[in-house]
Amino acid sequence: MSKQIIIVDKSDKIIGYRSSQGMNAKDIYRVSALWLTNSKGDILLARRALNKKHHPYKWGPAVVGTLEKGEDYDSNIVKEAEEEIGLKDIKFNKGPKKFNLSDYIHYTQWYTAVVDKDSEDFIIEPKEVAGVRWFTKKEIEEKLINEPDFFIPNLQHYFKLFK
Repeated sequence: MSKQIIIVDKSDKIIGYRSSQGMNAKDIYRVSALWLTNSKGDILLARRALNKKHHPYKWGPAVVGTLEKGEDYDSNIVKEAEEEIGLKDIKFNKGPKKFNLSDYIHYTQWYTAVVDKDSEDFIIEPKEVAGVRWFTKKEIEEKLINEPDFFIPNLQHYFKLFK
């Protein structure tokens, strides 16, 4: 059975559900995302799996998940953090909610957390994530200038949001 994605209106109110295959370009959906740092201020980014429909093999936020029927933003970020990178029993701080009007129209509820863990110690789900790595702010700034295609298209906006 196909996953039922929550479809919302421009006020983020639920108006229905669609299978992921049945979605169209005008559908507005919900996403939760995690901006993960360590106590040194480094940022954990995840490389999207090669099979991903949106921005395959690009680096982006540590965790991103599309909400399905029966979920809210809070429950989704807990589920996705465990599924994608093996994070459990972490206190997530609710951040801003942003309306993204780009190639894919969605609301993103941001969360932040601080975790001191080596990148090799994260348990990644290969269907979702090709790898994770800690980046310094300086590394990200330089790559955004010199290699912007290294990242998902909106990473520069997210970086500024949490800088």
